[in-house]
Amino acid sequence: MDRVRNIAVILAGGVGTRIGLDTPKQLIKIAGRPIMEHTLAVFDEHPLIDEIIVLMARGHLDKVHEIVRKNQFKKVSSVLEGSGTRNDTTQVALNAIAEKYEDCNVILHDAVRPLLAPSIINDVVLALESNEAVDVAIPSADTIIEVEQGTGAYPVIKDVPPRANLRRGQTPQAFKLSAIQRAYELANQDENFEATDDCTVVLRYTPDVPVAVVTGDDSNMKVTEPIDIYIADKLFQLPARNEHAATEEKLKAALSGKTMAVFGGSYGIGADIAALASELGATVKSFSRSMTKTHINSRDDLVAAREEVLKETGRIDYVVNTAGVLPLARLEDTSDDTIYEATEINYIGPILLAQTFYPELVKTQGSLLLFTSSSYTRGRGSYSLYSSAKAATVNLTQALADEWANEKVRVNCVNPERTGTPMRTKAFGEEDPDSLLESKTVARASLEVMVANKTGHVIDVRREDPLAGYADHLD
Repeated sequence: MDRVRNIAVILAGGVGTRIGLDTPKQLIKIAGRPIMEHTLAVFDEHPLIDEIIVLMARGHLDKVHEIVRKNQFKKVSSVLEGSGTRNDTTQVALNAIAEKYEDCNVILHDAVRPLLAPSIINDVVLALESNEAVDVAIPSADTIIEVEQGTGAYPVIKDVPPRANLRRGQTPQAFKLSAIQRAYELANQDENFEATDDCTVVLRYTPDVPVAVVTGDDSNMKVTEPIDIYIADKLFQLPARNEHAATEEKLKAALSGKTMAVFGGSYGIGADIAALASELGATVKSFSRSMTKTHINSRDDLVAAREEVLKETGRIDYVVNTAGVLPLARLEDTSDDTIYEATEINYIGPILLAQTFYPELVKTQGSLLLFTSSSYTRGRGSYSLYSSAKAATVNLTQALADEWANEKVRVNCVNPERTGTPMRTKAFGEEDPDSLLESKTVARASLEVMVANKTGHVIDVRREDPLAGYADHLD
């Protein structure tokens, strides 16, 4: 017996007034991509989703079509114009689905929840096997109060419901098509009909239909307020956001027969990336000042390295830059030579590298991986040259990811916490190894980022929770 068809409906009718932008909030960029693009990718890549319908705010449908074309989202069957309210927009989708299918599973999701975990979709679909309506919710960490208008200027507490019974609703909300249709048919007969979500419609107008609740996730946040943009962008950096560690088989499949050029590959993280990639089947060419006399801040040296790789393998799929210097001194005590050298190696070098290898990465739809430092988020005393260059590298990553998206060249940046490398030892001396991340752990995480079909990401790698799961997004 064939399984029931699962149709995802992406609700994107909002225009972002609370965020204070003319652009609809679902088109704001986070982690290198419009929010809607992240959301569509989750559903398009999910094996249980058969079809996707998008409901978009009036005047912005062309942008959605552009996103679908650029990413080749094959499951998107139609992009429709949303209606006045959330409930009206839902009914536009339901009517479109009913014209094609007698019954199916309808999975409604807010476009501005881009951090939806695939496991939640699994749980929702599973719950629909024995239920006609399913909601996603998480326990409330805050005490919820009910208020009413007092006699003065301020509202007053009316009741404090027991927190153990309270949940914060999220999406997706999922239904058998027949169940949600029946609820809306009854709701439309009520002249006072008003509901903020679709489960409320079922609960109020078809109380005989239980609404099952599956557990969501704190990361499955809705981007509504200005601060949400910042929070969501940071959540995309969390190494634990993805759910399953990459298998050796997935990495081998992605790297076998491919060519990788590693700059700064003579020791530390670069050397470990090169060694691991070679073990997994890639042809790796390493370059560095000490090993090959290749200077990352010399265009001529980079062109020579590119031509050497092409002569040997005829292609370049991955380019990695771990080259860097870490001068520690107060700025007023820093010489001109050190200023220019640090800036050229730590920032100009990645720019020249990107320019030099871009044409070859276009041919292979390859990947460029850069490295930053935790100091990029806040400049530190005696780190001024290093911190500012690493912040610039993050912005370079995000800008290039945007520029190169149409050519399907991916650009990402890894942000490892304090790692035991010769460069760090030179700067800080011997440290407790238990306080440092191993460079081999960073190398493994770096390969997972490199072969994933994500771009514009800044990925934290930490000792307590090494990056896991990027191989879930392999092409």
